[in-house]
Amino acid sequence: MKITSLVENISRKENIGAEHGLSLFIETENYNILFDMGQTDLFSENAEKLSIDLSSVDIAVLSHGHYDHGGGLLKFLTLNNKAKVYMNKNAFGDYYNGTEKYIGLDKSLSESSRIVLTDDFYEIEKGLSLYSCNDREKKYDLGSFGLKKKKGDKFHPDDFIHEHYLLIEENDKKVFISGCSHKGILNIAEWFSPDVLIGGFHFSKLPLDEKLKEYAEILSSYKTTFYTCHCTGEEQYNFMKKYMDNLFYLSSGESVII
Repeated sequence: MKITSLVENISRKENIGAEHGLSLFIETENYNILFDMGQTDLFSENAEKLSIDLSSVDIAVLSHGHYDHGGGLLKFLTLNNKAKVYMNKNAFGDYYNGTEKYIGLDKSLSESSRIVLTDDFYEIEKGLSLYSCNDREKKYDLGSFGLKKKKGDKFHPDDFIHEHYLLIEENDKKVFISGCSHKGILNIAEWFSPDVLIGGFHFSKLPLDEKLKEYAEILSSYKTTFYTCHCTGEEQYNFMKKYMDNLFYLSSGESVII
């Protein structure tokens, strides 16, 4: 299995762009999978530079209903005329950063016949499953970091019921893909204990202190290999790396072979 970051927050390659967002191209034995589409069309520009043909994507997954993961959805639907796009049934909700900035998806795209809305569990194909984990107990809860959802005229802390995760099971390995891990990377690691976990940790607003050290030490106790990116924060990654031999960064244009 090969996983390439089409776009995320930083780039170490001169010709590959970066933005606040995430898009991953996943090549399994049987499928090409696009996981998230970044904030803009940049994921497709980078894909072209990396000689990745997005028309070859068989399956697309949108991790949750935020613009920095689904902003490129229209571009993808234009470039690819076959792949279904799997997203949680709550993905087209009214999501905000605070009460002023709308950070949700383009709701006009909800009419696309290519979109498949999923519930708490959905098996795409054998070995490819989506989990929302909305019914699971959280041992750790860091709150919503100011992210909101709007119901009627009122704003409430986002409970991230629109977020789901992709579990790929291939060759006796469990590879878990997350967009932002809004439900808590510590909870996710405990719930699934995969061989490999790739995605953002949503730690970028956390101070570099004893609490973050504690989180790093908890994650280091798992046999999981973590490849993080996007909303983890570069400073937070560098801090956690001091306590985690099993933590690596996957920046724009980089690939990992599993």
